[in-house]
Amino acid sequence: MNINLIVNGTTHALDIAPGARLLDTLRQLGYTSVKFGCGEGTCGSCTVLLDGAVRLACITFTAQVAGRQITTAEGLGTHGHLHPLQQAFLDEGAVQCGYCTPGMLLATKALLDCNPAPSDADITRALDGNRCRCTGYVAILNAVRRAAGRHGEAE
Repeated sequence: MNINLIVNGTTHALDIAPGARLLDTLRQLGYTSVKFGCGEGTCGSCTVLLDGAVRLACITFTAQVAGRQITTAEGLGTHGHLHPLQQAFLDEGAVQCGYCTPGMLLATKALLDCNPAPSDADITRALDGNRCRCTGYVAILNAVRRAAGRHGEAE
């Protein structure tokens, strides 16, 4: 099956199997920020943005997203110029092993794009599908608050 996949603004013309998962396709294209975690859509390690909304790549068929805008963590910032979300996560020490970080960043981006001043409850809801085994979430919540301009503030 021939499709066009648009990832971080770059169009890829692909020949895929009908049952190809988006996670596998993205990894084959070199987008390594998209991680395999559970394979069941419960951990958030494979989070991407599809037309700006959170989508779990491990339970999405590649054919379902043909021609739509996909954003991975590689699409946020560059080596010399971090995205403000990446900088906030760095400043708050919200990156431990880094496995969950791309998913956390993208879930945060989707939240802040539609709600630039989220409450703690909003943040918790937005990150609910993303699991982290390292940080205990405190640094991650602080990073989201910082990115939202609420540095040092907790409700």
